[in-house]
Amino acid sequence: MKEKIGFIGLGIMGTPMAFNLLKGGYEVNVFDFKAPSKDLLDAGAVVCNSSEDVAIKSNIIITMVPDTPHVEAVLFGENGIADGLKSGAKGKIIVDMSSISPMATKEFAKKINDIGATYLDAPVSGGEVGAKAASLTIMVGGSQADFDRAKPLFELMGKNITLVGGNGDGQTTKVANQIIVALNIQAVSEALLFASKAGANPAKVREALMGGFASSRILEVHGERIVKRTFEPGFRIELHQKDLNLALQGAKQLNISLPNTATTQELMNACAANGLSKMDHSALCRAIEIMSNHQIAN
Repeated sequence: MKEKIGFIGLGIMGTPMAFNLLKGGYEVNVFDFKAPSKDLLDAGAVVCNSSEDVAIKSNIIITMVPDTPHVEAVLFGENGIADGLKSGAKGKIIVDMSSISPMATKEFAKKINDIGATYLDAPVSGGEVGAKAASLTIMVGGSQADFDRAKPLFELMGKNITLVGGNGDGQTTKVANQIIVALNIQAVSEALLFASKAGANPAKVREALMGGFASSRILEVHGERIVKRTFEPGFRIELHQKDLNLALQGAKQLNISLPNTATTQELMNACAANGLSKMDHSALCRAIEIMSNHQIAN
């Protein structure tokens, strides 16, 4: 018998993810503070009136909300998932696919385990495009048994699916991913700014670098965005700011130094101050362009 799925959080990521589960033939109970899209309703989504209601009606409950406080509210707030588990928690899995604090995740998992249910943290990478195409990278923390049970659902939403380790390890991997992406965008921005100001064609420089050791996915995709000035959001600067905040908060708790992450966050802050927080994170290049009074391309 197929699992009954709950899905809480129907934003730009959650809606297509829930839709892909419905397309896969699952019964999906949904809840958000705003009305679900017509596509979801037409596909057969069952609308619930609270997170508690979703938890009562579902065996695997997925959350996809913006940040750590939202996850905490959905789990343990009034009419939250924890309230819904009171009528029976055994055999139920909470799968948080939001991108939140790894440290908080470990606390949430322990509380859910104490109630009698189990917990997977499964943040994603790939943005709205990946959510719609069901090609998300999914980084999972939790037990092998829970991962195996949830894997058919992950396969309907993503392609590269890895059980990294225990609870919190999925979120830790996502933060690591976001550090690498941010610093790579900054590196590409600096290289192309240097080339452009020196009089070289930045598009041709990028093309040449794509064949060598400096080649990367960031140079390929975001380098092209920087050269063509196509900054319509795939992943907004303000969301990447949130992820780097998680990295820097975690670094403070762990007593480690992440100097380049801190610098890149300051450059994102400069972008936000210049009204660019809703732009794609490839627009990070604008910070050093403004500082240098030179635009990489027109």
